Amino acid sequence: QVRLVESGGGLVQPGGSLRLSCTASGIIHGIRTMGWYRQAPGKERESVATITSGGTTGYADSVKGRFTISGDGAKATVYLQMNSLKPEDTANYYCRILAFRDSWGQGIQVTVSS
Repeated sequence: QVRLVESGGGLVQPGGSLRLSCTASGIIHGIRTMGWYRQAPGKERESVATITSGGTTGYADSVKGRFTISGDGAKATVYLQMNSLKPEDTANYYCRILAFRDSWGQGIQVTVSS
């Protein structure tokens, strides 16, 4: 079974930037959508940004203009560039690759705090 591994999280001050990466441990065929989701303590998991195999992107209203998703379907790799980070962006971030199977990473912590 293919595993997804996230990297790039950590602690950053408000207004700072982070770049999350997600890489699959093997080849994934038939990728339809790749995306990033997040879950803050006491809240439900929410979609942050998605990108389709055709390159169409979608963003949560709360991150539009600040976050940018990109990806390489052939390499099953997806990135999330996060700029102008706010304390409310603090959460565990998960990558997801939807293909013939629905694969999720284990999550990586992003903390925005001064």
